[in-house]
Amino acid sequence: DEDEAEGEDAPDAEGEAKKKKKKKKKSKKKPAGDAAAVDGSTGSQQSAANGAVPQQQTEPPSIPVRVFFPDGKFPEGEWQSYKDDNLWRETNAEKRVLQRSQENMINDVRQAAEVHRQVRKYIQTIAKPGISLTTLCETLEDSVRSLIEARGLDAGIAFPTGCSLNWVAAHWTPNAGDKTVLQYDDVMKLDFGTQIGGRIIDSAFTVAFNPRYDPLLAAVKDATNTGIKEAGIDVRLCDIGAAIQEVMESYEVELDGKTYQVKPIRNLNGHSIGPYQIHAGKSVPIVKGGEATRMEEGEFYAIETFGSTGKGYVREDLECSHYMKNFDVGHVPLRLPRAKALLATIDKHFGTLAFCRRYLDRLGETKYLMALKNLCDAGVVDPYPPLCDNKGSYVAQYEHTLYLHPTRKEVLSRGDDY
Repeated sequence: DEDEAEGEDAPDAEGEAKKKKKKKKKSKKKPAGDAAAVDGSTGSQQSAANGAVPQQQTEPPSIPVRVFFPDGKFPEGEWQSYKDDNLWRETNAEKRVLQRSQENMINDVRQAAEVHRQVRKYIQTIAKPGISLTTLCETLEDSVRSLIEARGLDAGIAFPTGCSLNWVAAHWTPNAGDKTVLQYDDVMKLDFGTQIGGRIIDSAFTVAFNPRYDPLLAAVKDATNTGIKEAGIDVRLCDIGAAIQEVMESYEVELDGKTYQVKPIRNLNGHSIGPYQIHAGKSVPIVKGGEATRMEEGEFYAIETFGSTGKGYVREDLECSHYMKNFDVGHVPLRLPRAKALLATIDKHFGTLAFCRRYLDRLGETKYLMALKNLCDAGVVDPYPPLCDNKGSYVAQYEHTLYLHPTRKEVLSRGDDY
């Protein structure tokens, strides 16, 4: 998410195996109750309460992921080797020592990734035609808070839940009173983030019911996986963009008798991620002709691609819901008492993480729009309005967060779904 607008599937085999082993070992303690068989939640809640490791997550998810991993070690993501020039790293003693020294930090990010996987697994069962997008988002966000054991800035939601529909590519979430309902013919991008200690997992997928969109989704999934495969230490960002574009444009989709070549949205990008900073300064283009800046060891990246049947270019439109404090802003003297008070709320609850109006409503803030505008005008907070392609077009998105370890890269948010 917070994809930079310019001017603005391999399953987790190792991790899954570990999880299964752990569950088998502990399952003896859990009585085989009928309730658990019917609901899948009662038994799990009981075993969580009595100190046993529950066999499965409840529906909706409510058991902290920590409970499933009593040794405190969270599942690894998907490992991929670096290409030719950097393959030596895998066996280099020095690099392996360096990698072990980062184990605690990376374990926190893996916990955030496991929260993302468990939450989206449930959300995929309820994201069906007829659900209101407000209900969808609130269910998702409450699940994240429970599973990550939300505690202020130390752990929780990393940014608002994007559920942008059709030609809206990104940065749309319902504001209060929004009555939008998911329809059979919609193409919805679900983009949400989790964070522990400011380490962010940013991952997204597309939900569509009508099979006519299958080639569009396939194009974007393939393009994102291509970006992941190409990424690595010393790789030029422009080369990743060129590879993504070539794969994306090799697909076409037929809608209402007209054939469209799938276009990458040229002014949307992946991005490096820093602590409490969703966009840390480097952009990963999804078309050719980008910058020759290189990826470096120890960086986190959100590799995301967007494919469209429209122009392949987005502009800001519609009512704004997403906002984020400017990461580099110092102290700005504010005249308006309401603006000062709102900034104090933002500093306390979000810091430099993105937030939306619903999150302010939830904290009991009211009549804050004037104050929020004041903060935006003062340059303290930046608004991130929805990013839209041509009306009537369709956009799909897939996104993963990866880490460039000293020896290999790890696709942290990989799951058996995407």
